[in-house]
Amino acid sequence: MIAAAPVRPATTNTCRVCAPLGAVLAFRGLRGCVPLVHGSQGCATYIRRYLISHFREPMDVASTSFTESSTVFGGKSNLATAVTNLRDQYAPEVVGLCTTCLAETIGEDTRGLIRDLAAADPTLPRLIHVATPSFKGCQHKGFHDTVEAILRQVAEGGERLRQVNVLAGPVSPADLRHLREVLAAIGLPAILFPDYSETLDGPSLARYEPIPAGGIGLDELARAGRSACTIQFGDTLEPGPGAVLEQLHGVPLVRLGLPIGVQASDAAFAALADAAGAALPESLAAERGRLVDAYVDGHKYVARRRVAVVGDPDLAVALAAFAAEIGMIPVLVASGAATGRMAQALALRGVAGAEVLEDADHDSIGARLAALKPDLVLGPSKSYPATRSLSIPLVRVGFPVHDRIGAGRILHLGYRGTQRLFDEVVNTLLGHAQDLSETGYAYL
Repeated sequence: MIAAAPVRPATTNTCRVCAPLGAVLAFRGLRGCVPLVHGSQGCATYIRRYLISHFREPMDVASTSFTESSTVFGGKSNLATAVTNLRDQYAPEVVGLCTTCLAETIGEDTRGLIRDLAAADPTLPRLIHVATPSFKGCQHKGFHDTVEAILRQVAEGGERLRQVNVLAGPVSPADLRHLREVLAAIGLPAILFPDYSETLDGPSLARYEPIPAGGIGLDELARAGRSACTIQFGDTLEPGPGAVLEQLHGVPLVRLGLPIGVQASDAAFAALADAAGAALPESLAAERGRLVDAYVDGHKYVARRRVAVVGDPDLAVALAAFAAEIGMIPVLVASGAATGRMAQALALRGVAGAEVLEDADHDSIGARLAALKPDLVLGPSKSYPATRSLSIPLVRVGFPVHDRIGAGRILHLGYRGTQRLFDEVVNTLLGHAQDLSETGYAYL
């Protein structure tokens, strides 16, 4: 069942954030990149503060700082000053330029401005531009549009190489590190992009680095058009950023859901093994076996328990499929994004009967939680006010997680990530039952 979110002039406890935030996250996966927001200074401040609260890492986001005169006459002068300042103060390899609602509303010819700047001053860093007005979508769209724009502007064709492109989507740094580990174990050279596993979850340093180490370089990314295939994770992407490599350079696109759960992880790892022409390593088989054993051990605690899932559309669909796989009943799958494809994606994953709510805020989601009365919610920390008022246990996943530390180290993907998630789901349900018990039992 697809439920329509109520039409209102404003949101209460929004379930979405702006498209440029998604763009900034993607740009942090480029080596030596400083994100630059073409618009008002408040946009950059909001993005910076929001991401810092989730990743607990320093986050420099530059701004062209539109004023009233910029809004009327355009931001050419602001852009030139901003890029020059970035070159002088940061010496970046690349500047990731994303436009805001303001720049797009006034019809700013950003591509033309970049062309003029590059021609006038060849010492400026490489500028990669993406249009990300939030009136066209939220952070989910901004992220994927940015990945597509980067691939379109950087990737080059040529003789095929024994390597694959892996487009994982806006997952956690821990997820990216795990995917790198799996690729290494299979023996498959890969371009994992965007890769912010180090730039947004790095070590403590004796001296502050304005541009954190890590990310994938433009020289590496240029070879993406020569890969044997692109493996793209995301159930609701149609066709998604990987399609640009197929269209421009003939790189075959393999589209899969996020590998959460046994079935989805099987499909993802089998695709990687096929691309490598090799068998899966024994270490992955052992992880799969331990996960299945855990399913057996914990099945009686999760079977027929009703669950609601809240988050970015691809993650929400994957989590709902995982919940169904372990015997839970998804009753609500909600997102602040508006893809129009979540219901179809859930059906393809074999999830039936769940209410689907897109373009929602947490106020409308909370109303449905009150009506549906699930036993558990999987969602971000912004789901906490509603779950607290309804005394529903919450397992924090996805983005944002602002009321706990370690969000960048939450592992969701693969057998290992599913194992961690399954254990937390079971233990959260057990802990909630213990807390409500009159006897306070200490043995199960």
